[in-house]
Amino acid sequence: METVSENRSFEGTQGVYSHRSEACSCDMTFGLFLPAEAADGPVPVLWFLSGLTCTHENAMTKAGAQAWAAEHGVALVFPDTSPRGDDVPDDEAYDLGKGAGFYVNATQDPWARHFHMWDYVSDELPGVLAEHFALDMDRQAITGHSMGGHGALTLAMSLPGRFRSVSAFAPICHPTQSDWGRKQLGAYLGDDETVWAPHDATLLMREAGFDGPVLVDTGTDDQFGDLLGTEHLAQAMAARRQEGQLRLQKGYDHSYFFISSFVEDHVAFHAAALYR
Repeated sequence: METVSENRSFEGTQGVYSHRSEACSCDMTFGLFLPAEAADGPVPVLWFLSGLTCTHENAMTKAGAQAWAAEHGVALVFPDTSPRGDDVPDDEAYDLGKGAGFYVNATQDPWARHFHMWDYVSDELPGVLAEHFALDMDRQAITGHSMGGHGALTLAMSLPGRFRSVSAFAPICHPTQSDWGRKQLGAYLGDDETVWAPHDATLLMREAGFDGPVLVDTGTDDQFGDLLGTEHLAQAMAARRQEGQLRLQKGYDHSYFFISSFVEDHVAFHAAALYR
């Protein structure tokens, strides 16, 4: 692992690090904010999975989460959204290829060699973090935005006991029934739609739900609202009587202005679960 940069931030450290990824067969970069408490011992971990076109840097620099993570003594992890490198395949469209890993393990060419973001986020990167930093990996929570909200919800529901809480900002809720999903799941996983189901938050909520609290925020003026399927997840949560809240925030869109407006709520929500 190599240190790309480290900056003082809210009495803690905002770092950027790179390492060779076996899961993605390329070098990967991630951001990690460590609060001041990490100097005295392991601290709990909150993951932030970013959306389409993003790298590790977008949420790290735009969401404003560090101030609230410092207040609660929580580390923040900002993974990249896809494999990177000259030999990594890409697509001319913004919603496939680099910046659009969709947090799945691709099985179809040309994506199958590198696009294993599920394994990277669920297994490989946690191992790197545990080896190199003062983190309490028994206390983890996860959040994300848009495609990253999809990833946060599907990982949380598919890995019982891993995360104490899950939240999302404007997540893609029902990708098997959305243009933001059918295109990517078909490209990465093939035409068999039964293979897509484990990567659909609405279907997972209907089948099993989450073994902890859920918080979802979506803006009423989200310009991608028709692609998100928020109403499907809301119906599934209600039918399952899932512990949680799904909030529609009046006048907000899909941008980081929306995320930064409510990130304090989300960090506090997770801190309550991590420290309970």
